[in-house]
Amino acid sequence: MGETIVRKEGAGGKAMRRLIESVFVEGLAKPVDGIGLAALDDGAALRVGDRHLVVTTDSHVVKPIFFAGGDIGRLSISGTVNDLAMMGCTEPLALTCAVILEEGFKRSDLERILRSMREAADEAGVTVVTGDTKVMGRGELDGIALNTTGVGFVQRPVPDNGLRPGDRIIITGTVGDHGFTILTARHGLALEGDLRSDVAPINGLVAAALAAGGEDVVAMKDPTRGGLSSALHEMGGKSRVGILLREPDLPVRAEVRAASELLGIDPLVAANEGKAVIGVRPQAADRVLAALRAHPLGREAAIVATCIEERPGNVILDTGFGKRLLAEIEGDPMPRIC
Repeated sequence: MGETIVRKEGAGGKAMRRLIESVFVEGLAKPVDGIGLAALDDGAALRVGDRHLVVTTDSHVVKPIFFAGGDIGRLSISGTVNDLAMMGCTEPLALTCAVILEEGFKRSDLERILRSMREAADEAGVTVVTGDTKVMGRGELDGIALNTTGVGFVQRPVPDNGLRPGDRIIITGTVGDHGFTILTARHGLALEGDLRSDVAPINGLVAAALAAGGEDVVAMKDPTRGGLSSALHEMGGKSRVGILLREPDLPVRAEVRAASELLGIDPLVAANEGKAVIGVRPQAADRVLAALRAHPLGREAAIVATCIEERPGNVILDTGFGKRLLAEIEGDPMPRIC
């Protein structure tokens, strides 16, 4: 590791995980009754009586702050609601919101962002109950940064490391929509079609999967920074299984494929902000898939991978013409996408 922090150490890949493990986990983590910081999951789950209190927090510095399909406000609510849902908490109790503004930020833009936050919170069935506001000087911040924290109770937390050989991996919809929307907007690229972010609170979608699969839903992960590739590497590594990913089964929108070919970036490493990666025991896979597809946000869900004993911690990509190891990226090629 270098003497100073570099951008890729906050981008969701191997470099960020090394930083967290070597600095934050080593410096802060202590054993807890449940899932704590050392687990590096989407949130913590702390035993309280016969239930678990789920807590998660997320900061948002997306650029541009307004984009097709959403804005930083919708992102800030969806990101935290979805992290709670990935722990099995689909009925969040409350959120907090901290806002840091740069002097000169337009009041009308702030009001637009807050309206968007309210709409997303209503969709998720949750309320923002407290917060904090700071204003920094010109040039000390790029416009606005938002932090949201969420809490809720759950009977059975779902970790990201419960996979075993034979389990199926489901993605709840098309991959790469958010990452490529941000990147094309940032660079002013005009593409045919309707490329837009998938940003949305998906706690209702995850609730449908859990209702259909019960305890056969054994692992979940939010494929945000680093995309589906990083999520699968992390889940496979923690579970000590290999993952055979079938590329022809991946749902990818035509607009994303076009942007991918133009920019030379694989959709597998592009962020998603309204999707879940769900590990399911084989006997429940079809049942969970049917429940997801019956939900408006899960119509394009697909079973895309199988867990295997060979090569634990690795992802093997079956292209339909052959197989190769899928490399885990060091850092996200699309910084500041969430």
